[in-house]
Amino acid sequence: MKSNLALSVAVSEKVAHFNDGQLISGIKAKPPSGGVSCVKFKSSSVEQIQRHLNSSSNEGIAGRCKDQKRSKELLWKEFFSDPSQWWDHRFDKRSARYPDFKHKKTEDALWIDGRSVPKWAKAEFAAMKLGSVERSAFSWTEKIRRYVKDKQDTRALEVFQEMQRQGRHPDRFTFVSVLNACASLASLEVGKRVHSQLIESDCEEDLFVVNSLINMYVKCRSLENACRVFNSMPFRDVVSWSAMIMGYVKSGQGEKALKLFEQMQQEGVKANFVTHLAVLNACASIGALHYGRNIHVQVVRSGYETDGFMGSCLIDMYCKCGSMIDAHKLFDNMPMRPVVSWNALIAGYVKCGQGEKAIELYQKLQSENLKPDRITYVGVVNACADLGALEQGRCMHAQVVHSGCELDNFVGSALIDMYGKCDRIEDACCVFNDMLTRDVVSWSAMILGYNACGHGEKALELFQLMHLEQVEPSPVTYLAVLNACANVAALEEGRHVHAEVVRKGYETNFALSNSLIDMYAKCGSIDDACKVFDNMLTRNVVSWTTMIGGYAMHGLGKEALKLFDHMCCEVAEVDSTTFICLLSACSRAGLLDEGHQYFELMSPVFGVSADMGHYSCMVDLLGRLGHLDEAQAIIQRMSSQPEASIWMALLGACRIHGDVLMGEYAAKQVLALDPENVSGYLLLSNIYAAVGKWDCKQS
Repeated sequence: MKSNLALSVAVSEKVAHFNDGQLISGIKAKPPSGGVSCVKFKSSSVEQIQRHLNSSSNEGIAGRCKDQKRSKELLWKEFFSDPSQWWDHRFDKRSARYPDFKHKKTEDALWIDGRSVPKWAKAEFAAMKLGSVERSAFSWTEKIRRYVKDKQDTRALEVFQEMQRQGRHPDRFTFVSVLNACASLASLEVGKRVHSQLIESDCEEDLFVVNSLINMYVKCRSLENACRVFNSMPFRDVVSWSAMIMGYVKSGQGEKALKLFEQMQQEGVKANFVTHLAVLNACASIGALHYGRNIHVQVVRSGYETDGFMGSCLIDMYCKCGSMIDAHKLFDNMPMRPVVSWNALIAGYVKCGQGEKAIELYQKLQSENLKPDRITYVGVVNACADLGALEQGRCMHAQVVHSGCELDNFVGSALIDMYGKCDRIEDACCVFNDMLTRDVVSWSAMILGYNACGHGEKALELFQLMHLEQVEPSPVTYLAVLNACANVAALEEGRHVHAEVVRKGYETNFALSNSLIDMYAKCGSIDDACKVFDNMLTRNVVSWTTMIGGYAMHGLGKEALKLFDHMCCEVAEVDSTTFICLLSACSRAGLLDEGHQYFELMSPVFGVSADMGHYSCMVDLLGRLGHLDEAQAIIQRMSSQPEASIWMALLGACRIHGDVLMGEYAAKQVLALDPENVSGYLLLSNIYAAVGKWDCKQS
């Protein structure tokens, strides 16, 4: 032990002047910190080092020192010829042993205060102030890059501002890092200012910079600016095309994304992994199954199909295009199935209303000893919610707690939604109250839960509390609150929400505009509903249908029919719900001939097959006007078994017109289909009371 210690001292004395961290025969000297360097023994044993020292003369060591000095000269020349190829670690070093500069490719290391630094290099440092407290443009860029890499984008922009205040000029690498920070923060205004600066710096033609600029505009949802930059590019590589295609996908313009992809192929640019992902997302967003299958073929030819993420994206595309057979076949043929592929298929089954298969798939995942993640739990909890499977939902909740995912906002929101749909609002409240942090999704889920359970007032109270806690509502939040206002006829609260929607710039959102029409109609203000409808720049089928339903609700049948005629001129297709609203308007306004006409034309002219809702409206229309025999005949002409609601409509008409015999017949049909239907007994008793048959009993 003593001899080893003596040997260590001897070694230290021999190699003290090797102070730049160079490896010599298994010994690495510590960079200088003002004293004699220390040594760190690597894998070599003490005996090996002793043999090496015995075989090496002082002249040999001095020669090697000279070689090292010459190599350092070359490295310093390389450094000053292009400092951008070196990482600058001077301002985030954790210890003196870490180099000040490190080459990005070769990983050669340099220390500023090393003894082997040539005098000319020190003079160069003095001239460039690289050795002083003031930082070079390169070191500023490296600092910004590291903040962006660590997801500290706000701090990166602050450093960029400080850099400019000190008169340092950014280079292409600086602009790329700053644009990436703007993209992550969705800071459009800062991004525009950076765009102006890079034009002044003559960097607007640098492909690397321009691609980052397109990416920034896309992520800031400024597709117009992204298109302007893209179209002005003299040369576009696959990164440029892919960023622009993804921009169209994220803005909900899947058709334009596919057209741009076709243009890219015509110009001979070969798609890469990211391009294929973007195009598959475009196919999924618009349900372009045939196009998606063609992309699948290209993916196979490119050799990307074996990638787990690409396979999952293909499964997601098939699911969203409604081809669960293709999705499951692809899943079964995957050589390796990561959890993300299971998640895609589970979500697909939930989306197409096959919650049972989603739960079965989750059980199979567990049997293969795979670990579910938070996306898996969300998918299965959503399946339980759609099925109203409370007990299975509780079991999933227990597994979520066991996995430690119960604190995740995404999972917690799914649990709140599940309990709300299962009419267990108390359990939903417990989940909501136990969450350490609650984001806008959690608040929106809780408001929707109150709505689902018929507690509209509490939903509005929660919305007020959300404002007090300074949580910014999303369009989904406003949809939930507008539904609550409609359910409890809270007109004034609805008007306040409307003003907020306009102030936030959401009035162009189709779903919100349609909800506003519905809210005003249900709150009794058909004039306000008309104003919202008239102010819409573009309208979809739901917009027209909601307005027709509003007129029907207020008994304005003529206005509803007139609006339907305008709709047929402006909208290519009408749907089943449109005709339910239209027939309901005819029923409430007593428009028998018009109701008959639309009912007969519905299938041959508009391609809408009559279902229970349409037959119920016709029975109600005929029954209100006393045509009970014709109403009964329509029921008997139905190709499928009538539901209890159809016979209830006829029974209600019998009560109005005092038809005891047909009322008894309709009541028997209702109670045969739904023996627990109390309304059937009540309506029949009202019929007997109306004609003075107080002693009659339903057999």
